[in-house]
This record gives sequence, structure tokens and C-alpha cells, in this order.
Amino acid sequence: MLRFLVILTAASTIGLQGYTILFNNFAAEMVHLDGSKVGIIQSIREVPGLLTLLLVFVLLLVREHKLAALSVALLGLGTGITGLFPSYGWLIFTTILMSFGFHYYESTNQSLTLQYFSTAVSPLIFGRLRALGAISSVAAGLLVYVLGAFAQYREMYLVIGCLVLAAGLWGLFQNPTHASVIPQRKKMILRRKYTLFYLLTFLSGARRQIFVVFSILLLVQVFHFSVRDMTLLFVVNNIVGYILNSMIGKAINRFGERFISSIEYTGVIVIFLVYAFSTSKNMVMFMYILDNILYNFDVSIRTYFQKVADPADIASSMSVGFTINHIAAVFLPALGGYFWMIDYRIPFVAGSLLGVVSLITAQWMRVPQKNITQEDVAELDLAPEPD
Repeated sequence: MLRFLVILTAASTIGLQGYTILFNNFAAEMVHLDGSKVGIIQSIREVPGLLTLLLVFVLLLVREHKLAALSVALLGLGTGITGLFPSYGWLIFTTILMSFGFHYYESTNQSLTLQYFSTAVSPLIFGRLRALGAISSVAAGLLVYVLGAFAQYREMYLVIGCLVLAAGLWGLFQNPTHASVIPQRKKMILRRKYTLFYLLTFLSGARRQIFVVFSILLLVQVFHFSVRDMTLLFVVNNIVGYILNSMIGKAINRFGERFISSIEYTGVIVIFLVYAFSTSKNMVMFMYILDNILYNFDVSIRTYFQKVADPADIASSMSVGFTINHIAAVFLPALGGYFWMIDYRIPFVAGSLLGVVSLITAQWMRVPQKNITQEDVAELDLAPEPD
């Protein structure tokens, strides 16, 4: 299962990043879209995230690991055909295809990780997969850079899409499952005992929107970062992510989900206040890198859920959680954009207050303690580390 998830995660990341890197230039130069239509497409791209709750019904027809592979194949297909017909309607269509593939894979990826690895090992797996995603993002950027020297948009999209599609088709012929995994309930599940998980997931989604949308906008519009500045920052972020993400899982095992979440939300409060009031370009750049590191701490929400949940609820709850995570994506960018026009500091002050709420909420996290056993170590083929 680890090999299966590694290959599909690398492919999914390369597909998403390749699509994203090319999107704005393709939309402007080939499809001739204005900012309004680009914004509409960006909003449409989040709709499949909201519809991830339908995944539980798809699992009535398709086994979960097959759906993960199909999702990556769909991501590859949507990416690959993007450049064939440069029109507004076609770009909407391919964006929806790509987005369904990406979001459904992310949900099944999280679910399979929680089902197939123990509570002591799953944080390490999440950390490894995040680190893999970081280095795969750099690989996607390098691939686009090399292809851009001699290929047109259509060829670049086709090459990236075919690579991702091939990985998805490979996954369809794999069977990484084993019989000892607890069968999942094939129905929509909402339980009162998971309320804290739902709330933390929603708050994480809102924090993600401020990070993804407004922090980049701050760097470009307020501090006048150039394309080269942003490219360098992208590379640095992913290299730092590759180095540190594997450590996050170890930190969760050592210090626990509540402590790691508290570190994240305390950092969010400080970072967003610096975004709002700092006049130093270097300080804001450092905060952005730190923001990107802390963003990966949100795996603690899923490992917390694994430790308190009924194992048969994982698949359904991951799809519901993914939908909850995307609720903020529907309204927060538009609402934040309105307040940005009044004063760019408002979204970040609001984000800091959101961090306070998240920090308070995280204090209710309680999980049974479990040390890593030799069986867990063997699961990852890790040598025990010296004290």
C-alpha cells in the first residue's frame, strides 16, 4: 500500500502543479480570458471538493483503491486534454475533470493511509507523503521549465497529462489491499462524537484559503514580489517542506496531536498579524515560508480522528471531512476580497482571530496514548533511532 500511495501521490502532485503553473498564462495568452472569467474558473475548481461527500456512494460500486487509481487517471486525462481546444467552455470542462480527479484522490489517499497503517505509523506516512509532494512539486516546475523551451501549451499539457494518466492506469492493475483491514461502512456518517474533528477541519479549510489566496496576493500586490521572486520562494518552500515534513509525523508521535496543533495555531496568530502590520519584505517572506511549514501540521487533525474513531467509519468520514474543509472555499475568497478592497489588513486580522478560535478548540483534543512497537517499526522497515 505504501508503494501504491507513493506512486499515485507523486503523479497527482505533478499533475496538479503542472496544470496550475501553466493555467494563468494559458488562460491569458491562448483563451484570452479576463480576470473575471479566470476567477469564475477558480471558483468552479473548488466545487468538486465540496462534492467529495458523494464519494461514499461511489464506493458502493468501486473498491476504494481502484477509485484512487481512477481519480489519478481522471486528473491526468483532464490535464492532458486542456490544451486541445483553447476556449472558455473547454477550460471549464477540463478544470472540472482535473479537479474531481485531484479531490477524490486526496480523500481516498487519506482514507487508505488511516485504514492500512496503525495509529503510530500513519503520522509518519502522512509526513513522508507530504515530503514526496513537496519534491514532486519541484519536479513539476522543472518539467514545465524544460518543456517550455521547445513545446507549445498543447504539447506541455499532453506530456504532463500522459505521465499522470499512465500512473493512474498502473494503479488500476494493482491490488495493495489485505483481508485484515476492517470493512468500511458504505453510507454517509455524521456522529456527534466526531464534532471536534468536523470543527477543526472547517477551521483548517478557512485557514487554508487565507494562506493560499491572500498571503500570495500580499506578496505580489503590497510588497511587489516579481515572478522570479515568487518562483524562488516556491522552490525554497518545497525544499524546506521536503526536509521537514517527514519530521512532522515523528513529532506527532512524540508530543501528541494537541501539542502539534497548538504550535500550528499559535504560529498562525503571529504570522497573520505580521502579514497585517509588517512593512519589511524580508520579514513577510520569512513568515510565508513559516506559514507553509505550519500548514502541513494539519495532518494532526486526521491522526487525531484515527485514534478516536470507529475504524469502519474512516472512508465515509474522510469524504465528509474533505467536503467540510472546502465549505470556506465557497465564500471566504469573495468575502475576504471585499474587505481587502477596504483595507488589505482586514483578512489577516480576521485570520489571526481564526487562529485564536482554532487554538482554543484544539485544547479539547484527547487521544489514547500508544507507543511505537517493533511491529510498527517493521511496517515501515525503519531502524530504531538511538536515544
